Amino acid sequence: MNRREFSCKSLPLLGAGLSLVYGPVQALSLADLNNLEASRGLKAALERGVASAVSLLGQPDGFLGNERVRIPLPAVLVRASDLLRMFGQGQRLDELVTTMNRAAEAAVPLATGLLLEAIKSMSVGDARKILQGGETSATNFFAEKTQVPLGQKFLPIVAQATEKVGLAEKYNQLAGKAADAGLMGREEANIEQFVTGKTLAGLFLMVGEEEKKIRRDPVATGSLLLSRVFGSLK
Repeated sequence: MNRREFSCKSLPLLGAGLSLVYGPVQALSLADLNNLEASRGLKAALERGVASAVSLLGQPDGFLGNERVRIPLPAVLVRASDLLRMFGQGQRLDELVTTMNRAAEAAVPLATGLLLEAIKSMSVGDARKILQGGETSATNFFAEKTQVPLGQKFLPIVAQATEKVGLAEKYNQLAGKAADAGLMGREEANIEQFVTGKTLAGLFLMVGEEEKKIRRDPVATGSLLLSRVFGSLK
């Protein structure tokens, strides 16, 4: 048998063999998808989302240069900014904005290990429910499980950065009194807590954006697993 004849006759057999090894390439129906495969697909999607978010945010201007996640001045300072600038505090206000965002950029990469551990611990039993949820249901579930430990991890990094700006300490003192009087929320009354909360919000926003992309076009990921799992929802 010559090489040309062998190639032509062998292609159907080769295709059948690949199907046995790897399974059909086309997406499964949701009914055919088992919880274990759903869980693997969700974990893969979250891992992809974390890698994308950390890469995007954990670099210079990852927060400061991105209007979607850029951390603004707390509302009480925004309202007082014109007056503060009149009294020569404009540079400190600008420094505070830059420092808050730089702190967020420094904190995000240090969360990678904790994020990946949380993904691994996701229950198989929750997989199908999350998969059939909204377009960021996996990210939302993930955020609920990791927000508290991540906040504890971020807070010292944020505090170290913001203490370099003299206005941060003064802000905490004044805002604390305002919170005691019921004029503002406790989260905004402490600049470190405020920045930590905004950092987490920005991180999960970007993880959620990646989940949306995967759900809309799983084939574009180039991953057979993601195509099979998320393609079952089409």
